Amino acid sequence: MRRKPKVPPAPLPQRDGVDPVRLRLPPGGLWTTVRDHLVERLPAAGPGTIDAMLRERRIVGTDGPVAPDAPFVPGAFVWFHRDLPDEVPVPFSLDVLHHDENLVVVDKPHFLATTPRGSHVAETALARLRRDLRIPELSPAHRLDRLTAGLAMFVVRPEHRRAYQMLFQERRVRKEYQAVAPFAPGLVLPCTVRSRIVKERGVIAAREVPGPPNSESRIELAERRGGLGRYRLLPLTGRTHQLRLHMSSLGVPLLGDPVYPVVTDPAPDDFGRPLQLLADVVEFTDPVTGELRRFESRRTLQAWSSYEGWAGGGAGGRSGP
Repeated sequence: MRRKPKVPPAPLPQRDGVDPVRLRLPPGGLWTTVRDHLVERLPAAGPGTIDAMLRERRIVGTDGPVAPDAPFVPGAFVWFHRDLPDEVPVPFSLDVLHHDENLVVVDKPHFLATTPRGSHVAETALARLRRDLRIPELSPAHRLDRLTAGLAMFVVRPEHRRAYQMLFQERRVRKEYQAVAPFAPGLVLPCTVRSRIVKERGVIAAREVPGPPNSESRIELAERRGGLGRYRLLPLTGRTHQLRLHMSSLGVPLLGDPVYPVVTDPAPDDFGRPLQLLADVVEFTDPVTGELRRFESRRTLQAWSSYEGWAGGGAGGRSGP
């Protein structure tokens, strides 16, 4: 097998809890200079921005700042800090439930992304925690969807990162979610949903397609109140949007879901009517200490405790995001 090249440490520090962008120059190409390649590779930035970054010594290689006329070297690495977009602050707290020398567990609010991606960079759980806890090496053990509230885990020491991430990849974490959705009298519960889910890059919604199942969720009805149900969701697998898609396919889409069954486009500063999905419990055997760990969210779902408050868009407090 072809071995991956060893990635050298970043020569630039984090900025506001965000790592510099790292690019590896392709192993082949007809570019004469690094500048020529970056202009072609980063068309959104534009030649003027690339030239200014090179003049200002903001693009750095393993040997220091990259000169404007530096030759293209196949396989070399370069780093730079991108200009952060103006982000709408997420006005909800990120609560630390557990912090030891190996692990940080937080109770994430709705609307806060777990890690930098797309237009969400500094306003993410990872960036906030790196700044607030002063742990620049902090890394995610897994990713929780931006619209989902509840438990998210982060690894303190780089040497333990793989051990905790493998817990999730090898399905050795028991996860329990709470959700609020319409009550369907004809839906027989509990049930187990198995389907094949595909998620195409650049497409918001995942979809179910024919083929061998790659996702599995157990759906239980915990309580009924009028036309609403509070559901307990137990995912065996962790496909993107799995629980949201499975609930929608059963005819009971989650309250506040802007993607399933129909994609909408809420404004970036609209924090009303959060998705009624909560990562409520995680249980696992700690791969570093051997301890049995169990963490529970302290949040509740607002549409269940106060449907009128949720429907009116008045999200906030412990029963909100």
